[in-house]
Amino acid sequence: MEFEKKLQRIRKVQEKLASRIEERPLGQESVKTIAAVDVSYREETARTAFVLCSYPDCEVMRTKVVETEVQFPYIPTFFFLRETRPILLALRGEEFDLLLVEGHGKAHPRGYGLASHIGLLLGRPVIGVAKRPLRGVPEKDFRKVGKAYVSVGHLIDLDSAVRLIEPLLERGYPKPLRLADRLSKRGGS
Repeated sequence: MEFEKKLQRIRKVQEKLASRIEERPLGQESVKTIAAVDVSYREETARTAFVLCSYPDCEVMRTKVVETEVQFPYIPTFFFLRETRPILLALRGEEFDLLLVEGHGKAHPRGYGLASHIGLLLGRPVIGVAKRPLRGVPEKDFRKVGKAYVSVGHLIDLDSAVRLIEPLLERGYPKPLRLADRLSKRGGS
């Protein structure tokens, strides 16, 4: 019961933080590098892969994997509590113009998913990219691009997000995220 009360308080915080998400156009000319992060799990270890690519040709410039202990259980729609720390550790010291996060942004029941949280914390443009939409989210909050569901994270609007993702598609999914997914599962750097 106490845990449910905590989740209720976190829901309210998410709803409040959602109002701080800024949507604005982001032109392709201002994006020279694009980063992607994805987290996979082995028992109690989170393995976060970071991939940095040139834009728009998507040549890999740098990769790394960071391992950390899992701090929070998986709870649907509270993904940001589980993945924020591993992602921030992987992003430490990295420079990029735009970040792709494997997870939802505004396309979340409370309008504030993992991509929005990371964007707000970093103060950088972030796009949420997911393999499927969450139930109960209005279709205006995401767009299907290839096999991916794209949503606003922070400091970008949906039209710009779609335009920036399209050149990155490889077999229907953004190449930097596909590489980060593969790297997080096999490890190495």
